[in-house]
Amino acid sequence: MEFFPRVFLRRRSILVLILLAISGSYTYREYTRRADLAQRPPGRPIYTEAKPALATYESYAAFQEEIENSRRNAIVRAIELVEPAVVSISVVQVRIYRTTPFSAFFNDPFFEKFFPELRRKVPVKGLGSGFIVSEDGYILTNEHVVHNAVKIVVNLPDGRKFEAKLMGADESLDIAVLKIRNHGLPFVRLGDSDDVIIGEWAIAIGNPFGYVLNDPHPSVSVGVISALGRNFGPTGDGRVYQDMLQTDAAINLGNSGGPLVNSRGEVIGINTVIFTGSEWERGWAGIGFAIPINKAKRVLDEIARYGRVREFWTGITIQDIDPLIAESLGLKSAKGVIVTDIVRGSPADKAGLKTGDVIVRVNGKKVKGRKEIQNAFLGARVGDVYRLDIIRGGQEMVIKLTLAEAPKR
Repeated sequence: MEFFPRVFLRRRSILVLILLAISGSYTYREYTRRADLAQRPPGRPIYTEAKPALATYESYAAFQEEIENSRRNAIVRAIELVEPAVVSISVVQVRIYRTTPFSAFFNDPFFEKFFPELRRKVPVKGLGSGFIVSEDGYILTNEHVVHNAVKIVVNLPDGRKFEAKLMGADESLDIAVLKIRNHGLPFVRLGDSDDVIIGEWAIAIGNPFGYVLNDPHPSVSVGVISALGRNFGPTGDGRVYQDMLQTDAAINLGNSGGPLVNSRGEVIGINTVIFTGSEWERGWAGIGFAIPINKAKRVLDEIARYGRVREFWTGITIQDIDPLIAESLGLKSAKGVIVTDIVRGSPADKAGLKTGDVIVRVNGKKVKGRKEIQNAFLGARVGDVYRLDIIRGGQEMVIKLTLAEAPKR
């Protein structure tokens, strides 16, 4: 009896023959390949021994030195020059709150007629930044940092603390000068804000969290000068700012009064204002402003010479021109301001101004009304000379006005 058909046995025999043929072919090819390699002359190896990218200690050391030099760039060096002279300022200010006994009745005018308002003085703590500008302890900061301060304490990065005296301030420019009693102090180098270039590095240094963290060491943020000559205001406290430097370097709360520094390590501005985006949000929103340092130089020089910021005066009273006044004067438009009064013997009187003159330009800038006049004299100093373009009797004239010190009241 056959368990496997003959066809199956025949197929198995054929499969065995095919496998033997493949095996023999492989064995022959391998034998001939080795014989061929044995007869060839020795050649160059395909792979070479791996070598380090920096073969010697000298080249590795040079590489590390190059990296270290790149880390210590102009910005780092500028910070190292300025940082020891950046101070944290803690103040106790007096704020006045006005209330009436019937304020709970929504300040009803009926009750206010019978009960005068009450003024309550409340001491509050504030903080800001500043920077030392002389080895004997003169310090620049913002006026709003020390406004109505009854006590000012300056904290140096090395941990020393000094009580400071307010030497003088220009509230219209938001600049204040403090003094601490010491010598041999580190101080900054003041640059030229008229030489600032849009796009150059801007380094904002201050101590926004020194009071909270009890750490006198300043913090640093870096950006560029975004724009020049920015004008805005009035702000929430009624200040108007002119010719400000705009930067995207982060200026946070508490940075007010700190230095804005260029890549040469020179102070080019005083960090002052930040744009928050809305009245409900507080904090940096990518736009900050600094007072040009050249304005601060004038305030510093004024205080150093006279011990105060001298108040100037012109001796004129002005008012806006409405269409009715413009028509009566034969003016083409209701632009400019009209002089309504002049104090005898005043700078305006000596310059030759007369009642009825219409001022249309100040130092080449057009005047639309009182606001432009007021802005034009922001930061003015005793002795400054202003060019006034006026219209008198239909004729244009030029008057040179020299500012004098205001008489004592």
